[in-house]
Amino acid sequence: MQTILSDFTVSMSEFKKNPASVLRAADSRPVAVLNHNKAAFYMVEPKLFQAMLEELADHDLYRTVMARVAEKEHAVEVNVDEI
Repeated sequence: MQTILSDFTVSMSEFKKNPASVLRAADSRPVAVLNHNKAAFYMVEPKLFQAMLEELADHDLYRTVMARVAEKEHAVEVNVDEI
């Protein structure tokens, strides 16, 4: 069974009738658009999509930092005042 990751759902046929009204009815919440009772896709407002992308970028940056911290033994000490 598939987990639906939204508390607001709409059928594909209802979505096709009027996507703008679905977005308004969702009131800024993510919408799961269902096809045969399975999530076909999720619709989110641009503001939420941007926040999601920023969160993913932060996560990638965190992983990069942690990988570099793990390689600390190869680090070269630098005095910023001498640069």
